[in-house]
Amino acid sequence: MNALMTLPAGAGLAAALLLLIGVLFFIIALIRLRRLQLLAASGHGLFSLALLGIGLALAGLGLNLHTYQRLTDERMVAELEFRQLGPQQFQVRILYPQQQRYQDFTLNGDEWQLDARVLKWHGPAILAGLDSQFRLERLSGRYTDIHAEKHLPRSVEALSDNPGLDLWALVRRHEQRLPWVDAYYGSATYLPMHHGAQYRVQITQTGLIARPINAAGQQSLENWY
Repeated sequence: MNALMTLPAGAGLAAALLLLIGVLFFIIALIRLRRLQLLAASGHGLFSLALLGIGLALAGLGLNLHTYQRLTDERMVAELEFRQLGPQQFQVRILYPQQQRYQDFTLNGDEWQLDARVLKWHGPAILAGLDSQFRLERLSGRYTDIHAEKHLPRSVEALSDNPGLDLWALVRRHEQRLPWVDAYYGSATYLPMHHGAQYRVQITQTGLIARPINAAGQQSLENWY
């Protein structure tokens, strides 16, 4: 039910109706089968399976779409706070103000990088009420020096689950059949890690933007090379 609620109103209603009608035809098929009306039972059964399959597919897409957030204007998506644990090792707390929760990770390197996926809709999808949507994908540490990047320990953390039908993969696999959605748009931002530094990350129609929000963060940018 939650998956259906995440779809646009029309699509969610369609998925619910398809599932309901599919169940009704399945019941009718069982009744026909008990009466030994095999031809009618098989016809109703196949029709029921088709409706249930389409309804479940819509529900699966809704469940996956639920992991994305609407993007209508510039908005804050996260704040990051850093505490140095040792040489090129930092503890980071990433806060999600909209969701009132946080996550703690340990990153190796000199810089942090935040990646996001963005779904941009076109044509009929916009008319159906779909806005561009985004999902934070991963947080990783990186080294300023390329040689260190190749040989020193790296760290990466997933920031979201991927339940239901993977809409991103589906669109990329069938891009010519789904011209009303663009899943090739990924965005990333990175800045230096520094003890006590705090950053705010916002997302716009053009991608992620990170800015320091305290003196330590500003100092890290001044010393960045």
